[in-house]
Amino acid sequence: MRAQELVLRQRAELLSALCRSGSAEALERVLDVLIARGVLVWEDYLSVQVPGRALCTNARHLLDVVHSKGVDACRLFLTALNQVLPEEVHYTAGLPLGERCDLDVTAGVEEHHSTATETLVMARPALVHNLRGCVDGALAVLLEAGSLTLTDCDEVQLPAYTPSQQARHLLGHVSSKGESAAKVLLQYLQQKESHEAPSNQEKWIHSEECLQYQKKLRCTVSAQSQFLGTCEGASNLSLDDIYVDSRLELAHNCADAAHGALGLEDIVVGTSGIANQAADTVLVSGEAGSGKSTLLQRLHLLWARKTALRDFVLLFAFSCRRLSSEHKELSLQELLFQHCCWPDREQDQLFQFILDNPHLVLFTFDGLDELRQSFCDEQRHCCPTQRAPVPVLLFNLIQGSLMKGVRKVVTSRPEAVGPALKRYLRKEVLMKGFSLSGIDCFVKKHHSDPTVAAKVLASLQNNKALLGLCHTPVLCWIVSKCHKELLGCGEGSIQTITDVYFMIFQHFFQHQSPQQKGLELGCLQSYLDTALRLGQLAFEGIRSSCYVFTGTELQTCGVTEEYIGMGFLTSSPGCKRYEFLHVTMQCFFAALYIVLNDTLDRSTIPKLFQPHYTQQTSLSSTFFQPCMTSSTTVQQEEVSEREAMAAETPNLQTTAIFVSGLLSQRQRNLLCRCCPGPTLDQKVRQVVKCLCKGMQKHFKSIPQSVKGEKKSMHAMPGFVWLIKCIYELQDRRIAKEAMAKLEVEHLKLTYCNIGPVECTALAYVLQHLKKPVGIQLDYNSVGDVGVEQLLPCMHVCQALYLRNNNISDEGIRKLIAKGIQCESFQKIALFNNSLTDACTLHFSHLLKTKQNFLSLRLGNNNLTAVGAKQLAEGLRFNQSLKYLGLWGNKIGDAGTEALANALEDSKTLVWLSLVDNGVGSAGAYALAKVIKNSTSLAELWLTKNCITRMGVECLIEALEHNTSVKSVWLRSNELSKEEVEEMAQRECRLIF
Repeated sequence: MRAQELVLRQRAELLSALCRSGSAEALERVLDVLIARGVLVWEDYLSVQVPGRALCTNARHLLDVVHSKGVDACRLFLTALNQVLPEEVHYTAGLPLGERCDLDVTAGVEEHHSTATETLVMARPALVHNLRGCVDGALAVLLEAGSLTLTDCDEVQLPAYTPSQQARHLLGHVSSKGESAAKVLLQYLQQKESHEAPSNQEKWIHSEECLQYQKKLRCTVSAQSQFLGTCEGASNLSLDDIYVDSRLELAHNCADAAHGALGLEDIVVGTSGIANQAADTVLVSGEAGSGKSTLLQRLHLLWARKTALRDFVLLFAFSCRRLSSEHKELSLQELLFQHCCWPDREQDQLFQFILDNPHLVLFTFDGLDELRQSFCDEQRHCCPTQRAPVPVLLFNLIQGSLMKGVRKVVTSRPEAVGPALKRYLRKEVLMKGFSLSGIDCFVKKHHSDPTVAAKVLASLQNNKALLGLCHTPVLCWIVSKCHKELLGCGEGSIQTITDVYFMIFQHFFQHQSPQQKGLELGCLQSYLDTALRLGQLAFEGIRSSCYVFTGTELQTCGVTEEYIGMGFLTSSPGCKRYEFLHVTMQCFFAALYIVLNDTLDRSTIPKLFQPHYTQQTSLSSTFFQPCMTSSTTVQQEEVSEREAMAAETPNLQTTAIFVSGLLSQRQRNLLCRCCPGPTLDQKVRQVVKCLCKGMQKHFKSIPQSVKGEKKSMHAMPGFVWLIKCIYELQDRRIAKEAMAKLEVEHLKLTYCNIGPVECTALAYVLQHLKKPVGIQLDYNSVGDVGVEQLLPCMHVCQALYLRNNNISDEGIRKLIAKGIQCESFQKIALFNNSLTDACTLHFSHLLKTKQNFLSLRLGNNNLTAVGAKQLAEGLRFNQSLKYLGLWGNKIGDAGTEALANALEDSKTLVWLSLVDNGVGSAGAYALAKVIKNSTSLAELWLTKNCITRMGVECLIEALEHNTSVKSVWLRSNELSKEEVEEMAQRECRLIF
């Protein structure tokens, strides 16, 4: 196919290749090559690269320009694109480009051209590459020679430009200045390349001033990171002794999301999962207690010890919680040195080094959701020496308007990260808490006595609800810390999050009175004053988005040194500021205050249980009103107020969950001596009423079903939260009433951050559904423990969708054992989990046993021919299966032949997918028998396999005997273009 025709026919694929990363760098590199090869003149370049215009629009204009210039221009464009994005072009466009461009972008610039200005054009790719790290040096030389002005330099060095963009703008300015300026630049590059002495940058890195500051910074970071700061006795709890890795995954919408778990350093320097090459910010998101702060602490410690992140000379670590208490305006220099580590000397030189070498610097910001002001990209701040409010500095660092090129790692809860922030992310990493092996490792690390560790682990195995809770690291720590209370209570008595927090509440009070044997009825009364004073502090903090308290604020609530010494609060070394052990602990005390304070406004609970994602100013004006900065305009204040409330929604919801749990019958038995019974009963009625109204609101939002489709409900953001509140109440009557009015056939809960804890709550409530439904839990963190927690509601589950949930063969074993007993259970989808051939034994048993089972989808797992043969044993006896999906495994010809033999006489199979399974012509020959004999098969998917002409001939012959088959998909097999055209004409049902 001629290159010009190819550019026209593959236009969509070419646009996708140029724009897929979201960065303009690929387009600019292609333009560099086209200018160097003479395909484009400068006027063409300016017409394509219009500042401020959308990337896709610029890319479309380039395709138009190239196409208009004829065959040779199109050929050179395709060659340039293949050089710049070889993998992207192959994956997205599938272009048959055999030619490789022999322009080496890293080549030297000594190649002879008639003039220096011509050299700037002909060697443009190499010049951009060589200039990226020395734009400042080149500008200094050009400025000294009088070739450029200060205004020219400022235009080149705009903070919004990447190093490559700065290099391109520099070449543009120099070209416009004429031959003399071009000679100065080329001479500078030649001298720089041939100079054997270390660069100024290398000299400064090894200078005494830099080394001393780096040593001081490492010591500071190490001192702050060595011990855990979220539990009492931090001085004797070493991070090395207790740290266990949490599961890390790439965001589900990322192309690399299926590539498995990540290592610690992959967060910062790994290449997988990059969504925006031009961005510098990595987001680590996870629910409260998932270990985000501890993970950063571990990274800091490894850097301080020079065992990780060695390419970063300096690391600056910030707590957004503490930055929230910084009210004065600061410059970037003041922010770095005052909040992290103060240089003993040469402060200005050090700061200049940071500005000149952003790629050698790492910033970390822990707890973006705890910043009082939500992310805003309205106020630009580009000057590193100009003062601004701390949130403005932070937001511009994240955007890249300030300190472009510095890698930033930010942690936050998922709910606090909206589309405005995600535009500036290099990639997003999800924290999924502990795996089962992580729980085992943590408990054994926490207890040096193996006997105690074994007893704790045995208790967890006997209480699956508690085991599910321990997937959250902070809850695992509480359970390990309170092992005496855990082992002293009856098996299964601890079921809810509130139970766990009440256990540590008991633990700390018992520590004050060792003779006290647990919190029996009425014993809490002696600690009521403490609970109320700490509760008031927590409550006031939650309502004002405050998590760090001054001594004055403690004094206002009557919190004295005696209360501080109980262990619920912790203070920073050398700093008279206090915070609760964990933000969830603050929520627990706020809930205690709401439940125990009989003088609190009656509207408190109804306001707390409003759906926070729809709250407007009526709530913020009276109750949970975040503190707002006074420097914004009225309009900005209104926007920020709504955003700040959205950022604080998780803490409000956590507090509401604890209120529900504290009002459960079991906890009321402990609280009844501290609060009048009628008051508690009234609050229970309020909570129940709020939950019922909240559920009704969700049900009213369900649209009417479309004719021919199932009536479905896609869960709104607060649905899972309401379910968790109902579970904490532990009242089956309320769960039953909540489900009484839900009449849907499909319940969709994708991307809802559902783990084992949420699965426990869902099963508790959903088991009361009147009719079987399809439950879709794709792209969550269910895992094997979550699967086990779902078993109580399997009898109302008609279909179960668990794509991308880190489920293994063990989880499947338990699921199938229960599913076989459930008449309604007919469909399952398990795409992209951790399944092996071992799971097919269980599915084979399911197919043999259940003769009403309709759909089995096991795509993108680790199944081989061995598993396919085991599955075939079940298929041979099944008379009901309609849909079988095995896409993306390694079944091969042998496995395909076994499946085909089992399905040859099937009278029910409608759809079969063996895409990307290494199926060759032998497998196609076996499948041809299925086509020939089947009276039900409609679609057969064989895309991305190894089938040759011989195999396709067998399929064509079989199709001649079967008119019911609608399509056989054969794209991306081992067929020539001519063979595809010929066979497509012979049989229109073959899809190539």
